[in-house]
Amino acid sequence: MSTNHGESAPLAYENPQFLNSPDGRILRIMSEYTEPLARFRREQIQDTVVFFGSARFLSSEDASHVLDQLPSGADESIRKAAQASIDMARYYEDARRMAYLLSEWAAQIPARRKRFVVTTGGGPGIMEAANRGAREAGSKTIGLNIRLPFEQYPNAYITPSLNFDFHYFFMRKFWFAYLAKALVIFPGGFGTMDELFEILTLAQTQKLAKKILVVIYGRQYWDRLINFQAMIDAGAISASDLDLFKLVDSPEEGFEFLKDGLTKYHLGPDRPRRVGEVVPEIAKTNP
Repeated sequence: MSTNHGESAPLAYENPQFLNSPDGRILRIMSEYTEPLARFRREQIQDTVVFFGSARFLSSEDASHVLDQLPSGADESIRKAAQASIDMARYYEDARRMAYLLSEWAAQIPARRKRFVVTTGGGPGIMEAANRGAREAGSKTIGLNIRLPFEQYPNAYITPSLNFDFHYFFMRKFWFAYLAKALVIFPGGFGTMDELFEILTLAQTQKLAKKILVVIYGRQYWDRLINFQAMIDAGAISASDLDLFKLVDSPEEGFEFLKDGLTKYHLGPDRPRRVGEVVPEIAKTNP
C-alpha cells in the first residue's frame, strides 16, 4: 500500500500569489485599516491634528544653502527658483513653530492617551516641518506616507513606531480624517487643495460625526488662489460656509485658535459626551 502524499497547498493567507492578485485586494485594503488601528492602539493615540502643505518647500537653512551654491553664471530661471525657495521657506519655519506650540501644549493635557498628535503625509517640505516641530517639543508624531512611482521617502522626524506606508490613497485619507480633531492647511499644490476641499465638503454636508477645526495658513497665498467671495456671489456656497475655517497669518494666531477650539469642542464642557461620562479635570480648569 502506497504511503506517498502530494505536496501541501499553501494556506490562503500565506499565499503571496493570491494576496497580491485582484482577488486578494479586499484583504490588502483591510490590512491598511487593521494594521494602523493596532499600532495606534498600542501607541496610545487618541486623536490627531493633521498638517498639510507643499512637499517642495525647504527650511530657511536649506533654501539659503541652495542659493549660495548657485554658480555665478546660473540661468536666470534657476536663480529665480532658488529665490522663490527662500521666500517660501518662511512657511516651513512657521509650520515647524506651530507644531511645536501645539505639541508642547498637548503634552500637558492630563489624559491616559496621547491627545492631538501632530500628523502629516510623512514626506518632505511642510510635512517634515510639522513632524520636526512636534519632535522638538518632545512629542510623538505620525507620518502617513504613500508609496508612489517617484519615491516619497519618510522624513527623519516621524516617530519610528508611527511611520506608515500606504498603497491605497483612500485608506490613507481615511486615517487622515478618522482620528483628526483639526486640520492645518499650509500653502501647497494639488494634493493640499484636495485635502482641504474634501474636509470642507464633509463639514458643509454634515457628514462628520465630530467637530473638525480647519486652519488655513497664509492669507496672501490663498487669496491669490481661491476667491471665496466669488463663490458666495455666484450662489455656489453660503456666506456661512466661510465659518467652516479660519484664515491665520502667524503660528501664534493659529495655535491660539486651535487651543481654544480643541479645548471647547474636545476637552471642555461643550464637547459631546457619552451617558454617565465624568467631566475631566481639564474641562473644569480650561472652560
